[in-house]
This record gives sequence, structure tokens and C-alpha cells, in this order.
Amino acid sequence: MTQLILTTLIFSIITTVLIVPVTRKLPKGDVLPFKQLLQTFVFVFITSWILYFLIVYLTKIDVQWTVALYAMPVILLFGVLASGGAERALKGLLFFASLIGLIYLLIVPIFNADEKYESAKMEQEVEIEPFDETKTPASVPPQFAENKMKKAFGQVPNTSYYELGNLQIQKVNGEFVYIAPVEFSGFFKWLNGDTTPGYFKMSATDSNDNPVFVAKEMVYVPSAFFNKNLERHIRLQYPTLIFYGDPQLEVDDDGTPYYIRSYGEFISARNGFDVKGIVMVDAYSGETKKIPLEEVPEFIDGAVSPEAVSLQNSYFGKYVHGFWNSIFGKKDVKLPSDEGTEANVSPVFNQDGEMYYFTDFTSPKEGVDSMLGYSLTHARTGKAVYYTGNMEESYMDSQGALDIIEKKFIEKEWHGAMPILYNFYGEASWLAPVLDTNGFLQNYFIVSAVNPEISVYGSTPNEALRQYKTALTRGASSVDGSSNAEEKTITGTVLRVYKEQVGDYTLVSFLLNNGQNFVVSSQNEPLSIYLREGDQVVIRYFETGETFLPVKALQIEGVVNIGQS
Repeated sequence: MTQLILTTLIFSIITTVLIVPVTRKLPKGDVLPFKQLLQTFVFVFITSWILYFLIVYLTKIDVQWTVALYAMPVILLFGVLASGGAERALKGLLFFASLIGLIYLLIVPIFNADEKYESAKMEQEVEIEPFDETKTPASVPPQFAENKMKKAFGQVPNTSYYELGNLQIQKVNGEFVYIAPVEFSGFFKWLNGDTTPGYFKMSATDSNDNPVFVAKEMVYVPSAFFNKNLERHIRLQYPTLIFYGDPQLEVDDDGTPYYIRSYGEFISARNGFDVKGIVMVDAYSGETKKIPLEEVPEFIDGAVSPEAVSLQNSYFGKYVHGFWNSIFGKKDVKLPSDEGTEANVSPVFNQDGEMYYFTDFTSPKEGVDSMLGYSLTHARTGKAVYYTGNMEESYMDSQGALDIIEKKFIEKEWHGAMPILYNFYGEASWLAPVLDTNGFLQNYFIVSAVNPEISVYGSTPNEALRQYKTALTRGASSVDGSSNAEEKTITGTVLRVYKEQVGDYTLVSFLLNNGQNFVVSSQNEPLSIYLREGDQVVIRYFETGETFLPVKALQIEGVVNIGQS
């Protein structure tokens, strides 16, 4: 607050000097009396200070000196009209200089496109690391989690005072969870409630998990008012910092809630943004810390706001050859998709539990659904990698995957959500939850980005993945291996068989006399439906280390060889 008051006082002094006519003469030729001059000076100073303070307090705008360039032409125009003689001439020159400064602020995006591209430049690789098939991806869509939290809102005391805030995915005690704060539902509810009672937590990997309300009082939240409003509280502490993106709730391993907000620098003038760190606020006490990115606490997963990542993606895709090329020629221009769950990006976790923001890029040409590449941006450091994919193959983009899902379930009017690209068994593949018209989760859909005719769905991500492994060995697929698994051949006797109808195909699971379990789909091995206990079989399979090993080829004694040679 002190820094804000001092800064606005300085702005007010400058405004007063520029407006009040020090040498202005009266009609009879007398100069302006000192007492009247002083009164005018005091009046303009106090009025301008109150105005500046209210503007900053209400809008929460920063008070860097460059912000004055927007108001300076108006201030100097008043000064020119009120002054005379040499003073008018001087203020007139300053007025034209301020106009030049204002015009520069407005046209600077034309000149700093190269700087923006350099700030967003990414390392380039071909493909992401293969997914560990023994793990479960964080694949519960936020819409579904939000629906379940709203239905569990009865756990909140004084329910009528509050509403559900924005969801944030993160890792807490080694588990991937959704966190959503309880927010005030209006001004009078804030007056009566004073504090919010806590937040909801729900698994981001298990759709059967139920939301749990965690009782942790919070005072400084986005829905509070006056000095308890979170953004205003941060601005009063750091009036000159540049912020980009909404505050996000982060919870440490003890369950203590903190709000964080990304700060950084303009690329040039007041345009562009380059993230440098976070401001962290204890949601109960209001204790505030400014922390550079390299010193961010371990429990914080999303130090770089999704809005900042989305902005960097647009710089990287649009300005590869400067500003004018992004409008006219569009050589090598690529557009980030808008299918993300947070500010057009989707948070995902790698096998080490580190969070990244995923975005796929497509062509600016209308009617093209091929993907030009995709990026992963580390959510703690902001370091990004752009993956080109196999340049000899054409990859379907996220919108193309969603279109396939919509066509698959057109009669039920189901739709896909949160499409994420994975490397499943060496194949670039889209995984997307499928929701009904009410936002409830129905199944999980996997479709190859290279061969869209290869697609499966299952009630869980792991079930869909098992089917996908067997589907990848169809004749239409160019895939003949797995991500990390060794291909082996074995002969044995079938002890147990279990057949399950999944969609249009039958999933056959069976136990061999050596104690190993296998799974095969009739989608790529049609005659596997005839498998029964006691059959002698020859199997080619992938040694993935899972309980049920995916079969690539199957020969049943007494039945036509249905395996692939």
C-alpha cells in the first residue's frame, strides 16, 4: 500500500505541474496571484491523486511509468489550453511528444514480433517419450469433475453463501487430483460469510472417485471484495509488477491452500509478456511472497499460468517470419488449437509426475485438420519443446479426433473432451474422454493420429489402452511393435477363458498353463471368439510387464491359423 500511495503521489505532482499555468496572465495584464496559484495547485494535486488511486484500486492496473503514456496527451492538452506564452509553447512540444509515445504504444506489435518469437522459441524434437502402459494417465475431464463437485456441494456449511470456483489439476502427496476452491456467490454473501470454508479435492485419474470437501478457511480469495479481494491484495503489495493470467489455487502436501499468480516483463513498451516468477499468497493469513521461477516451492505444479503459455504458443506459431508474414504470406505459420481445458492448453503429467501444458498446432488454411506439430511446456519452468512428429506421415489434429468421436456416437449425441496426444506403442495417438449431453463420463476413446481408422473405446483408460494395443496390430496399421516391449512367442494350453463384448467387438482374455494372462480383440483376430479351455495355442505377444499381455498373433490348434505371418 505504501508503494502505491507514493507512486500515485508522484504521478499527481507531475500532473499538477503540467496542468496548472505557472506564468498565465490575467486579462488586465496582472499575473496570477500566488494564493490563487497555490489553491489551484493544491486542488489539481488532490483531485488527480484521488482519481489515480481510485483507478488503480478499482482496476488493479500496474503503476509502471509507461502507463502514464496513455493519459499524458490529455493532461498536456489541458496544460496547453490553460497556459500562455513560452509555457504554452513548451507544453505544446511535450503534447506532440506524448502523442508520438502513445502512437508507439499502439503500433509496437508491428516492430517487436521478432522479439516475441525469440522469447517463445522452443527446442525441437521428433516424438515424445513412449507412455508407460502400466500407468494410468490423468484423464478425468474437468467438466465431469466439476459436475461431481457441484453434486457434492451439500458438504459445504452454509451452502447458500458459496459457489464452486475454477478447477486446477495438480499433484498432492503423489496423487493427481483436481482442486476447486469454494467461492463467495456475491457481495452480501461475502459480508455475511467473511471467509470461505475450504475447497474440494477429487482424483484426476479415477472417474469413480467421489469429491471430498477439505475444511480450510480462506480469507483472501478472488470472489472477496475491497482489500480482501485476492487480486487487489496482490496489487497493493506489488503495484509495479506485471501479471498475466488468473490466480490459481495450489495446495501443499499438508492441505494448506495458497494462491499463486505469474508475474513477468513486457517484451517492449507495454506489449507482450515473458514470465519471470510467481507471487504466492497464503489464502488465510494473506502473507505474500515474490518468488522467481527457479526458487518456486516443490509443491507448486503450475507456476507458469496457462494464459502465459497460450500467449507464448501464439508467438511461436505466428511470428516465425515476423509480423507482416503472420497476416499476408503466412509462410511456416502454425496456429495453436483452442481445444485445451485451460486457456487453450491442457495440463498433463509425465511419468515422473511433472506437469506440462500440451498444445497441438494446425495449419492456418481453413478446412485442413492435419496437425503440423505439438508442444509441451513445463509448468514450473516455462521451458518448452516442439515436437514435429514423423515428417513422412500426416498427423490428424485434435479437432479431427473430436470429429471422429462425434461421428462414432452421433445417435447418442455424445462428444469428446480434453484430447491429449500420447505415444502409445510407438504410435502417435489421441486419448479423449467421451461425455454425454449432461457432461457425464461415458467412456474413453483412443484413435491413431496417423491411421484414424484405428480407434477403440473402453470404460477406463487402461481398458481402452488394452484394446488399442491389440488393434494396432491390424493389417491396416503400419505399427509392428510396441513402445518399450519385446515381442515374444510362446506355446501352451488354455486353462481359463473370459469373453467380454465391448462395443462392436469381443475382448478375449485367457490364462495359459504357464500362469501368464493374455488379451486379444476380435477386431484384429476375428476367430479368437472360438477360443476355449483346453485349446493348444501358439501366441506371439508383447512383453509389457502387465497382468494381461497383448497378443499380436494367435494360432489355435484345429482352427485356421488366424495369426499374422
